[in-house]
Amino acid sequence: MDTETTPENKFRESSNMTFEEVFDFAYKGLIPVLQGLAKELDEDRFIEALKDVVFESALKAEQDAARQLPSNDFAAYTTLAREPSHFGKHILSREIVEDTSEAFEVKITECLWAKTFREMGAAEMGYMLICHRDYAHCQGFNPKITLIRSKTLMQGDDFCNHRYIWEG
Repeated sequence: MDTETTPENKFRESSNMTFEEVFDFAYKGLIPVLQGLAKELDEDRFIEALKDVVFESALKAEQDAARQLPSNDFAAYTTLAREPSHFGKHILSREIVEDTSEAFEVKITECLWAKTFREMGAAEMGYMLICHRDYAHCQGFNPKITLIRSKTLMQGDDFCNHRYIWEG
């Protein structure tokens, strides 16, 4: 049997999909399901439950990830934020606005999540599912890191302003 097509390897092969195609595949089937659930249930309660479940899940995941690092201080957090992953580089356009030992601010001018959810008429759901988790990420990494944000592309603003403050 060819090692390139064994069950152990075939799942790791490149799909040759663009990042936009990946998002379409992942979210354009999921969003109508979530919208249907919101209609079946009380929509406000559904959105609030989604917000809570996503926050708790992201908080735990980030706590687990932070435990794997030698340090979870602000310098460690901003080091990770300064250099986005391969994935991050292809789904967000961003610029660092401030980078000090007490504050780190990033301006996001393009976001594939916002584009996808807004095109499907699901911006509020997208905010709860994707954007709100940013608060859990920094808190899970270190409770002394606070995110201040007043604008998001998901909610129709021209950019997202992620400002992280070190309260340590």
